[in-house]
Amino acid sequence: MLQAEVLKVLASPRRLEILHVLADGPMEVGRLAVALGASQPNVSQHLAVMRSAGMVEAERDGREIRYRLVDPEVLTACAVMRGVLERRVDRLARAADAARMSDLLTPVS
Repeated sequence: MLQAEVLKVLASPRRLEILHVLADGPMEVGRLAVALGASQPNVSQHLAVMRSAGMVEAERDGREIRYRLVDPEVLTACAVMRGVLERRVDRLARAADAARMSDLLTPVS
């Protein structure tokens, strides 16, 4: 299923970082590597995976090759998922707080 393939590509924290950096505009691999604090070969490997999934594309500018997001809406999808996760963490924190309060209020026999 195509959705599962795309989500698998997005399962990498480094690829998510790349998406967010490219949100500011096209960038060369070397500059991306510096921005991420990663090696250029590592960033190139991630870009190759993202390119084969159709998430980024390369565009030549003279001798430079810049990568850009094919569809910036992928960032919207990431933001929606982040919201889902933040609400989940908040629910878990409230449940943990409630359990602690219950333990404090339970008389010791």
